[in-house]
Amino acid sequence: MKTLLLALCLFIPPCFAKLPPLLANRYEGGIDVSQYLVSEKLDGVRGRWTGQRLLTKTGNPIQAPHWFTEALPPTALDGELWIRRGAFSEVAAVVLDREPDDAAWRQVHYMLFDMPDAQGRFVERLAAMTSLVKATAKPWLQVIPQRQLASEDALMAWLEQVVAGGGEGLMLHRMDALYQHGRSDDLLKLKKADDMEGTVVAILPGQGKYQGMMGSLLLELDNGQRFRLGTGFTDAQRAQPPPVGARVTFSHHGFTKNGKPRFARFLRVRPDGA
Repeated sequence: MKTLLLALCLFIPPCFAKLPPLLANRYEGGIDVSQYLVSEKLDGVRGRWTGQRLLTKTGNPIQAPHWFTEALPPTALDGELWIRRGAFSEVAAVVLDREPDDAAWRQVHYMLFDMPDAQGRFVERLAAMTSLVKATAKPWLQVIPQRQLASEDALMAWLEQVVAGGGEGLMLHRMDALYQHGRSDDLLKLKKADDMEGTVVAILPGQGKYQGMMGSLLLELDNGQRFRLGTGFTDAQRAQPPPVGARVTFSHHGFTKNGKPRFARFLRVRPDGA
């Protein structure tokens, strides 16, 4: 019976939608980089195709135009809905709009990075994705380019190049890894600064030149830790700060001995439904 249920989950979209996607751990070094394929970490909105519907990472429906989804196969895909480097807010506004703007969607690319239902190791799933994209022949459907690097020095050199060009970072996917749902060391993310999310629990008033504006946000992390986030905001954002309850993404450089993010800096508000 368990085998039958597992088989059904692989082919029934609602079941797939309830399973957590493959999630990356942070790159800590100490691995054989040559055993991984490396790609640029795209700053877009994750799109999970169930075979029938396009969903966000959290399982909310994405209202894409019919022409965008009609050519997609009746099997699961995972990727990033992306416009270009540095355009997260722009792509989020397009993708999360409940009434799709056809002209705006023409800018969006579905950049594939995995094919959950395909059999075999990641290199074999990558080959299946490449064949699918070639057969589909739609310019907005692409596979994120992957490369094999010989050493950590080569990895860090490419990271510097990507970041200098306005990119976010790199992703490392172990070549022989089978697909699994949830967080795994088979998938690693590498950035010059880490980022994470917290929930706004209070808006703290500013002083001096920020009198009458927001001074900082009191954030609560998923582990219950609270801290003040006060850097990285524009004056416009301070005048109209994220509301209580909003999810905020910020960069940081590790943690203090008390478990608070070190050198935290505001990046963006996570759009509802993303």
